[in-house]
Amino acid sequence: ELERLKQLQIPSGLPHLEAVRDVFLFCCFSGLRHSDAYNLRKNDIKEDHIEVTTVKTADSVSIELNSVTREILQKYKDFPFADNKVLPVIQNQPMNRHLKELCQLAGINEPIRITTYTGNQRKDEIKEKWELVGTHTGRRTFIVNCLSLGIPPNVVMKWTGHSDYKAMKPYI
Repeated sequence: ELERLKQLQIPSGLPHLEAVRDVFLFCCFSGLRHSDAYNLRKNDIKEDHIEVTTVKTADSVSIELNSVTREILQKYKDFPFADNKVLPVIQNQPMNRHLKELCQLAGINEPIRITTYTGNQRKDEIKEKWELVGTHTGRRTFIVNCLSLGIPPNVVMKWTGHSDYKAMKPYI
């Protein structure tokens, strides 16, 4: 699905989706939260890694750059974003709406069962996967893919700023 998003030809009438895709992929391959990508500045980018203090937890993290994150940073390096920012990150709610549109265009439509409980009353609902994608999906994707590749949880925790195994457990 990530490859499908990367290869998707954005329709000419929807140019805003290209920036949304780039920011989302950056989060999928760096593990940054939307808020941290939004606040990423040129001085946070080092030769081979990113050094950032996270917005949510004020943790200092160092994340190695990879081919995807390097390519995205290179694409935008000469854009004059306000406040020395490095990516075309928009506010969270519009980003979530555009992500759904982008994923729908990419055909990410596998049916997913959502089960909720109110008391002991069970409710099952089927949604297409694109309906469930949001900015935090990028961070979850990064963590799950790292663990699937056999990267030890303690290394992933260092990159993502998770302070203990309990905080990382929902991803595992």
